[in-house]
Amino acid sequence: MTQPTHQPGPGRIITGPGCIEEGVEWLITRDDRFATARDAVDAVPLRRRPEGFEQLLWAIVSQQVSTASAAAIQARLTAAGLNTPEAVLAAGDAGLRTAGLSRQKARYAQALAQADIDYDALRDLPDDAVIAMLTAVPGIGRWTAEIYAMFSLGRADVFAPGDLALQEAARVLFTLDARPREAAFRRMAGAWSPWRGVAARLLWAYYRVAKRREGIAS
Repeated sequence: MTQPTHQPGPGRIITGPGCIEEGVEWLITRDDRFATARDAVDAVPLRRRPEGFEQLLWAIVSQQVSTASAAAIQARLTAAGLNTPEAVLAAGDAGLRTAGLSRQKARYAQALAQADIDYDALRDLPDDAVIAMLTAVPGIGRWTAEIYAMFSLGRADVFAPGDLALQEAARVLFTLDARPREAAFRRMAGAWSPWRGVAARLLWAYYRVAKRREGIAS
């Protein structure tokens, strides 16, 4: 089994199911409780997404609203052609508000459009540089940046310790007294490097099982 090598640049990229399987097997060698999670889930999903402006725009749209509401707003934006930087800037506050964005999210969408991010260049940057570049844009917090790095860029060693579902899955799997706080969870996940992105996928899958079994509130 080949371990990812550490080098300047993006490091290991998750490209297919084989990467997930390799990462899970490595995690189990570090902590056999990951075997409990693996055995409980139907599969550990790949969860790769497209890259680019639209993915980050959808992340902003989805903040602090239900999945159904986010999907409805996304559908209206897409129908209106408001899914490119040029269209978002041309629409302005009024056009974005008509499509369903709050005043704050309309500002964030325009800030993203004005940021002129070189999405192709992100592929070649180290993880920390990707996170720093994205979080410099108003409306993009660390969680959003980490999710983009994990799923759109396929970074194998990015984790999202601020995610409540990951925290709850860790509480159940590792029999913790409470959900780990973000800083403590980030330190805990350090032991799972260089496969923290796979650990996140496994914990998310395990969360769905644990939620059904124990009636966990989100």
